[in-house]
Amino acid sequence: MHGGLKWWMSGVVALAVILIGAMPSNAQSIEEKTQICAGCHGADGKPIDKTIPTIWGQQQGYIYIQLRDFKRGDRKSDIMQPIASAFERDEMLAIADYFSKKPWPDLGQPRAPKDVSERALKANASVGCTGCHLDHFQGDGTVPRLAGMGRDYLTKTIADFRSHARGNNPGMSDLMNATSPDDLAALEEYLSGL
Repeated sequence: MHGGLKWWMSGVVALAVILIGAMPSNAQSIEEKTQICAGCHGADGKPIDKTIPTIWGQQQGYIYIQLRDFKRGDRKSDIMQPIASAFERDEMLAIADYFSKKPWPDLGQPRAPKDVSERALKANASVGCTGCHLDHFQGDGTVPRLAGMGRDYLTKTIADFRSHARGNNPGMSDLMNATSPDDLAALEEYLSGL
């Protein structure tokens, strides 16, 4: 991440923690509490940094679990951990509900070429992504939507699972390490263009 952007995002996080902590939980509506999310995840649902996930329209259960894991430290992030730590369980559930009801944004990513799509679908048949992420990679409940997710985010997340830098889903680390880098690259390109 560019140094200036990282510094700016750290400032946004610090301000968020101060603002969230300064008011009683019931003094802010969910809409007010989620305003800080726009600083990174985008006011229109399009993240400002392409390695940040799209959360508009994401599965409610998945958003909640990620917030919970950030709060517990099971998923590491210098930015998200202090933000999630400021919320109680009911607030995290309400935030997850709020974002899950937003429309999925069009990130304007190109569709994968035919040869890449074929390789991705062959990799899916081998790995079984749609066994959890369902047909059309829409996800459900606690399983995230992958269709149309930012390619840079997918690339970073897969690398984090492979290196175990993201440790809140060991099964995904095993799957990502059992899949060839070329197949993973095809899946990233294919999924981002859906």
